[in-house]
Amino acid sequence: MTLSHRILNPEIPDPSARRLCALGIMTKAPRAGSVKTRLVPPLTADEAAGLNVCFLRDTAATIVEAGGASSQGIGVFTPVGAESAYIDILPESFDLIPQRGAGFGERLAFAVEDLFRVGFHSVCLIDSDSPTVPTANYAEAANVLANRRADVVLGPSDDGGYYLIGVTKNHRGLFEDVDWSTERVLDQTMRRAKELDLTVHLLPRCYDVDDRQTLRRLCDELLRENFSENIAPETRRFLSAIVQCEGRERIWPNE
Repeated sequence: MTLSHRILNPEIPDPSARRLCALGIMTKAPRAGSVKTRLVPPLTADEAAGLNVCFLRDTAATIVEAGGASSQGIGVFTPVGAESAYIDILPESFDLIPQRGAGFGERLAFAVEDLFRVGFHSVCLIDSDSPTVPTANYAEAANVLANRRADVVLGPSDDGGYYLIGVTKNHRGLFEDVDWSTERVLDQTMRRAKELDLTVHLLPRCYDVDDRQTLRRLCDELLRENFSENIAPETRRFLSAIVQCEGRERIWPNE
């Protein structure tokens, strides 16, 4: 019998969290028509939801590998009531905590606040759009925060945003006056950190997969001939199955 995940309650501190870094994936329940909609087409709505599931599985597996005994993987999910959607997606070791707030900035700010209220030593929030981020990046983020080598850790994305933000304390101002979903997000967040007199550590740059162009980049990386690296295996299998059944022009056209 598959067990459901533990649901964290910010009103009830967890003493076991005191020495841990929370590595939380910001996630919306992967239902057709509500996730990865900018990938439709070339994907169908069902395929987009299935790809999102693969992204979550690959990201969660990387988090588990990176964290060891010094971190806790968490699904920071929405909507409330969708807890059961993650039973066969996230590892049993993961906990869940619901998102709250209206806009994306509020959701990030409240997620940080709630995880610190649970009792975590530090908090990282990670997007669910970057399945190829290496294990070393998450391990580096957790290590920097654990050793207080910086106040903030940011993982820059090629589109001008970030795939990870980590903090040692709750700094709500980091999420204010930011033009979300634009190429200005990283620069504005860096500016906010400077205004708050916070030191910043930058991780290696990676990329999000959220449109036709970045889907092609993902296929170029994962489906190239003689690919042998253990990167995003669930995502690779999913994309390979589509290409094998329907041909590469379906989702990965030649130049």
